Amino acid sequence: MKNIINTAKIQLKYFLLLFVIGLFVQSCEKDDLEIQQNYPFKVSVMPVPKDIVKDEYVEIRIKILPEGNFADTKYYLRYFQFEGTGKLQYYNTQPYFPNDIYPLYEKEFRLYYTSTSEVSQSFTVWLSDSFGNENKIEFQFNNKKLNG
Repeated sequence: MKNIINTAKIQLKYFLLLFVIGLFVQSCEKDDLEIQQNYPFKVSVMPVPKDIVKDEYVEIRIKILPEGNFADTKYYLRYFQFEGTGKLQYYNTQPYFPNDIYPLYEKEFRLYYTSTSEVSQSFTVWLSDSFGNENKIEFQFNNKKLNG
């Protein structure tokens, strides 16, 4: 009789152990895990001059600051010039076309804006990520008159 009771206790312990392991495995299945991938981001921009003359360029230093880290997040840039004329480019690449989307390969980078007009100039730079988060940066340069 004692052997039957001991055997029953052992079987009960194994059953409870298997039950707890089953709950743990079920709760850890890949489909049930929620991994956050979508993190909003902020943008830091170093100060830029307020005045520019025709054919002069301004360096714009930008840093993307995500609130979290997901390695597969991709970032993009597009810009739109709504006053004056100029060229915006990434380092020494070809100038960007307005409203086209360009991939960014770094979270910290420099853009170069070159004035091609003798009037005030305004444009916006839109930074977005692969999850639809977006930030808008506005730039305005006054025409600087050269004294000759």
